[in-house]
Amino acid sequence: MAEKKQTKKVSKKVEAPKKEKKVEVVKTTKKENNFWKENSTNILIAILCLLLVGNIILVVMGHKVKLKDGQEVVASIDGKEYTAEELFDSLKSKHGVDTLVSLIDADIADKELSKEEKEAARAEAKDYIQQIKSQYESSGYEWETVLSQYGYENEDALIDEYTVTVKTEKVIQKTIMNNLTKDEINKYYNEKIYGSYTAKHILIIPDTTTEMTDEEKEEAENQARATALEVIEKYANGENWADLVNAYSEDEGSKENEGLVENFTYGDVDEEFLKATAALKNDEYTTEPVKSQFGYHVILRVSATEKPSLKEKEDEIKKALVDEKLNSDVDLYQNTLVNIRKKYKLDIKDTLIKNAYEKSING
Repeated sequence: MAEKKQTKKVSKKVEAPKKEKKVEVVKTTKKENNFWKENSTNILIAILCLLLVGNIILVVMGHKVKLKDGQEVVASIDGKEYTAEELFDSLKSKHGVDTLVSLIDADIADKELSKEEKEAARAEAKDYIQQIKSQYESSGYEWETVLSQYGYENEDALIDEYTVTVKTEKVIQKTIMNNLTKDEINKYYNEKIYGSYTAKHILIIPDTTTEMTDEEKEEAENQARATALEVIEKYANGENWADLVNAYSEDEGSKENEGLVENFTYGDVDEEFLKATAALKNDEYTTEPVKSQFGYHVILRVSATEKPSLKEKEDEIKKALVDEKLNSDVDLYQNTLVNIRKKYKLDIKDTLIKNAYEKSING
């Protein structure tokens, strides 16, 4: 008899499983600058809360019990009756601002984005929800049960909600991008756009531990640098590069291939490593050790491609600048959104919600 698969009821938030990633010692991990991905769990929770509020309101409006003094009674307990107006005021004070601005931002996004951008936003939202679905299912939860317990009729309803989030993000990115200056773009191009390089290197890692004193760490650093200078001297005196790599290099990721690191550019390797490689000509080597976050390098440049033109890289530069700005200024996202609403002449009529909104944007 086939064993029946047991499933879990949703009683807690399921976190995405963390995966180990093998990284070569020279390689650095590019920072993914995406506000929504970094805050995806919080965003999803907020969306769920908003939908639950909407469902409550629909239930209130859709099931009239009786009228008392012109007011709709939605519940009673031991002779006390609760009206729809009382419930609405309570919901308004707790969730009114979030619900209202969500509706407003959705309308603004539909005005600001092209048909293609809206379609791309929905596709992105759909991909993200599929990731969430996989996380739940891999942890033994039934996806339909998850949707039901959070108040969603089906998966498309959740995708619809998250699509609004993605579209709002795209509007903010476009707004920031449109305000970039030529000086900012040129500065990024001059400082951070390179061709691609292939080089060989020998890495000497300082033998330090967390238990060492500052003086002991400094001595270990000096010893590693001295060893790198020794390697440079031996190579200058005609010793074989491959033999030096085998004898000295501590980069296990490249050691078996003569220390080869191929086709790297800005963001792929330590910045000091990149700058030192760029300063060399093909077949030249560094005559001083290059200090990086990993240790001391002796670098032998193999080849390079020409730096691409500004025109070729302008779109990429703009996206990178937007991400940099959003990551370096925690208030920029919210402030940009507030200014976009002002552009559309947002006027909140309800005093309670207006005061709550102003308080939220003014901190």
